[in-house]
Amino acid sequence: MQLRRYALRRVLQVVPVMLFIAVINFVLIHAAPGDPASALAGDGAPQEFIEALRKDYGVDRPVIEQLGTYLSSLMRGDLGFSFAYRRSVVEVITERLPATLLLVLASQIPAIVLGTLLGAYSARHYPSRIDSMVTAISLSLYAVPIFWSGLLLILVFAVWLRWLPASGMFSLLSPTDGFGRVLDVLRHMTLPATALFLYSLPQYVRLTRASVIEVMREDFITTARAIGYSENVVFFRHALRNALLPAVTVAGLSLSFVFAGALLTETVFGWPGMGRLMYEGVLKRDYPILMGVFLVTSGLVLIVGILTDLLYAALDPRVSYE
Repeated sequence: MQLRRYALRRVLQVVPVMLFIAVINFVLIHAAPGDPASALAGDGAPQEFIEALRKDYGVDRPVIEQLGTYLSSLMRGDLGFSFAYRRSVVEVITERLPATLLLVLASQIPAIVLGTLLGAYSARHYPSRIDSMVTAISLSLYAVPIFWSGLLLILVFAVWLRWLPASGMFSLLSPTDGFGRVLDVLRHMTLPATALFLYSLPQYVRLTRASVIEVMREDFITTARAIGYSENVVFFRHALRNALLPAVTVAGLSLSFVFAGALLTETVFGWPGMGRLMYEGVLKRDYPILMGVFLVTSGLVLIVGILTDLLYAALDPRVSYE
């Protein structure tokens, strides 16, 4: 019952937070330089045509009035109408969101699992050459910008070796369904997922390693050894379980940074996801698309934050639900 009340309270807290995020997104986007009507009309368009576009899309009205209209539509589940795509923002995001979720999950699950295992293995052998090697590799990967690693992957595996496609999600002549379609998506997803994987792996390695080393110095570990537990029992049952708690927290908090990395990754690889949609929205000054993408991304981060808190409480009985 305490867990249910805690989960319900956290869900109810999402509503005012999302409302605040919607207002901030609206203000920041409308404060940015540029006119969506001019971007849509193109260079050399008559001023009368631009003014007609501004009136058609409602951007000629006062900002306060536009904000009120946007919030009113938002309460009804309407994210607006895209200037550039001439379609509902919900429809455009619904088409792009699965691609981003697929890319993020395909990269983050292996990064979390392998990063935690490598960090724990490195800490188990601290100090040693193995620990130094794992630390050096993780620091080197952490220092490489994600767009640079993406370009290197394209250069090596798409240009030089020609093993994998350089961009897109589907081939032009790929099957439209069945196993052939799945295989084609996997081939296109390999390089961007690898870039995101290399971007996220080092932080889990470093965090788990530091947490395990710190926990191994605690008094209860000394007590467990004095009782007579084997080193494996001390490490896996006592040290590693307590050291995983910070990794769980960071895994949830890092989702927002993963979406930022997905923006760069999808732009480099031409992956048709939310990051690519955000980039196109910036270029086209498509305010409804930008606000919709920011709002949906913020909602996903909040949801993952709630799930992280619930998992943290399940792993650590000392956590209170109050």
